[in-house]
Amino acid sequence: MPNALAYLMLLAWPMIAVVLYQRLPIERALIWSILGAYLILPPLANFDFPLIPPFNKISIPNLVAFGICVLMLGRRIPFLPESGVGKVLMLLFLMSPVATVLTNSDPIWFNVGGLPGLRAHDSISAVIGQAIDILPFILARQLLATEKAQREIVLALMLAGLAYSLPMLVEIRLSPQINVWVYGFFQHDFIQMMRDGGFRPIVFLPHALWVAFFTLMALLSAVALWRAEPSKRAMHMLAAGYLGVLLVLCKSMASLAYALLLVPIVRFASFRAQLRLAAAMALVALFFPLLRGADLVPVKAMLTQAEAFSEDRAASLAFRFNNENRLLDRARERPAFGWGAWGRNRVYDPLTGKDLSVIDGRWIITIGTFGWFGYFAEFGLLAWPILLLARRARRLGAGEIPPYAGTLALILAANMIDMLPNATLIPFTWLLAGAALGYAESLGRARAEIPDTPAESGPDAVPPRDEPRTIL
Repeated sequence: MPNALAYLMLLAWPMIAVVLYQRLPIERALIWSILGAYLILPPLANFDFPLIPPFNKISIPNLVAFGICVLMLGRRIPFLPESGVGKVLMLLFLMSPVATVLTNSDPIWFNVGGLPGLRAHDSISAVIGQAIDILPFILARQLLATEKAQREIVLALMLAGLAYSLPMLVEIRLSPQINVWVYGFFQHDFIQMMRDGGFRPIVFLPHALWVAFFTLMALLSAVALWRAEPSKRAMHMLAAGYLGVLLVLCKSMASLAYALLLVPIVRFASFRAQLRLAAAMALVALFFPLLRGADLVPVKAMLTQAEAFSEDRAASLAFRFNNENRLLDRARERPAFGWGAWGRNRVYDPLTGKDLSVIDGRWIITIGTFGWFGYFAEFGLLAWPILLLARRARRLGAGEIPPYAGTLALILAANMIDMLPNATLIPFTWLLAGAALGYAESLGRARAEIPDTPAESGPDAVPPRDEPRTIL
């Protein structure tokens, strides 16, 4: 059980956030109020009131940041994106839970006990929960839509990674105990923190895999700064090397594989190539469930490759695929809007009611809970900023693309890929997506303000489209 300090930290965060916004530029304050809360507030601890989502390390910082920006600073924060696609995805994300509740009023019975049907007020709680979750997206789209803000994001990620490395190294050496020492409890299964004769750090995050992916984000940010700022190249190179070693010590094969692919891309590839790769990764993540559901993913080949590497990893992967198959079968029973909350999307023993499910990937959680409409709304809102930014960047010259836009798009795309095996959707994911969408929209507005002009002057110049060319 969380101790008194855990709840005190949740209560104190609004005051901490107010100080951040008073002393820092609004871009920096927004970034650190979301990122800092994610890294240091206690997991699992919450204040749970009837009819509304729990107040925890995700909802409290999101609400506080929005309240400060709107009420204290007087900023106007539009809720809907500019594009028609963005508006549809946003409205679907917010309102699809209503349809989920309306189609799940029936209880689920077992021989012993059962699960209740959803009631009308559950739709209110679900919509509020969705709105709270997406607040970093909404704020970042308005406040972090500049090149300056992009640098602030990568700098914050690098600095946070360097600072967080200290408790991580303590846990790698002594075992994951910091959350126990500070907040009085351990937040997960301790066995899963043991790997290859050592320990994986977890600190204050939900799982060691979350820590490893955060380290990857910090590493890619350091590499981007190493490339973009020649005057500080040695310092950023050392930071990147240190974070790379730290990532290896996290003992996460997925995050390490992402790093092996993306570090060279961030360091050497053109910014346009980075955006193209990010767009391709986002599309893979977006349509993976369709391929998985149609049995087009080469599961057997993946298991064979895993066996060549490690029998234990192959057994773990096979266990994951088997669970996904059962959960997909369950989701197919209500494909449009899913089964809703209260664990109705899980697979149970029909006699005893025992939960037979082990759910890891965010995609299968979302499809089972909110159906395909909810899935494409959520993953579409994450993918659309990357796709729109890549499309609009094609019209820019090589020197016009900001040096950090490609890195942030790659981090977001890698996060989407990681949401296939893991549920690593965090508030900072939404913040990255909002910043990318805001910048892409600003590119569209800037282009709309530039009138069409001839590319050259002289008798052979091509006149504007609205003026017919005179032939003598």
